[in-house]
Order: sequence, then structure tokens, then C-alpha cells
Amino acid sequence: MEHKLKIRQEFFEPVIQGKKRFEIRKNDRNFKVGDIIMLEEIDENSVYTGDSFKTRITFITDYQQKGGYVVLGISSEIV
Repeated sequence: MEHKLKIRQEFFEPVIQGKKRFEIRKNDRNFKVGDIIMLEEIDENSVYTGDSFKTRITFITDYQQKGGYVVLGISSEIV
């Protein structure tokens, strides 16, 4: 399954730089390990910038998260 997700610039930059390998998201899409996520960058006005990063979910946990939220471990490789 492939999921398209918006991501603010302040969080997108560390992802593409390889510094951030996780996403905390509401699990309203029934995420699974192996799913593909397309992170599409938005600016401060919630307008798409045209930049994106496509990767794979490698790990999922809800440990110490608010109800219904999960931490998604993401691959450093672009899919």
C-alpha cells in the first residue's frame, strides 16, 4: 500500500538529509511495515512546494504515544 502524507518544511529537511528516520502520525490509515510513504513537502501556508521523498516503513510502534498515534520507522533509501 502507498500513502501520501503532507510534511512541513521544518520536518522534511531533516528527512532528506538523513537525520530523521521516523514519523509520528495518527494511525488513521492502518499503516503496515513494508508500506510505501510519499512525504510531500508543504510550506508555512500549507501549500505544496513540489518536493517529495518516497520511502518504506521499516518499523511501527505505539509505545508512549497518544491514543491512536504511532511512530513509523522509515528507511534511509528512496524507493
